[in-house]
Amino acid sequence: MVKPKEPAAADIDAIDRRILAELQANGRITNVELARRTGLSPPPCLRRLRRLEAAGLIRGYHAEVDAARLGWQITFFALIGLESQKESVLSAFEAAVATWPEVRECHMIRGGGDFLLRLVARDALHENELTERLIALDNVSRVQTLQTIRTSRNLPGVPL
Repeated sequence: MVKPKEPAAADIDAIDRRILAELQANGRITNVELARRTGLSPPPCLRRLRRLEAAGLIRGYHAEVDAARLGWQITFFALIGLESQKESVLSAFEAAVATWPEVRECHMIRGGGDFLLRLVARDALHENELTERLIALDNVSRVQTLQTIRTSRNLPGVPL
């Protein structure tokens, strides 16, 4: 049995892009409203939505929560240098930080370090504890932290 081709970025049309843009702006939009905004009737809109989900172009739906009001007062970034770039060392680092709930993003990078993490902390003491835990990890040779003062732009998704 031949599996239907999943759409790639080049395969999606202007209506698909409009659906994705509307969902990026409001993941709780109803199908009826989404259909209205994209110029479709609800059944074809839902079929397109399900196709985009099945293709992996929509990876999930999330609520944006107020971190500070939930007790996470500090957001900071950590630039990590490792002693080696062997795949086993890189994978071990990723596996270790993947278990920390405070690590919200982990990116392998090029230029200036090996990984860039975005973390949240309850307060300065907690931030220091997290930094010490990073320093203590196997094969970590350098940790530079950068605390955010203000975030003036934090857009979800990508330009569509």
